[in-house]
Amino acid sequence: MQGAYDRLRVHVFASWRDVVRAANTRIASKHRRDPAMREARKRFYRDMLGCHQRHQDLVLTFRL
Repeated sequence: MQGAYDRLRVHVFASWRDVVRAANTRIASKHRRDPAMREARKRFYRDMLGCHQRHQDLVLTFRL
């Protein structure tokens, strides 16, 4: 998932909403509406937010 997060091209200080919006654009439109894919979408968003949080923690730890 790290590679997918890197391709979102979101700034490390972006809000969680910005991350979700960027992740939403990476999902095919037919999968955005499919009720069967709901759990997969939730998992994808959570993974992207987790990567974003780790990046923020890294920047804050090392004051980059």
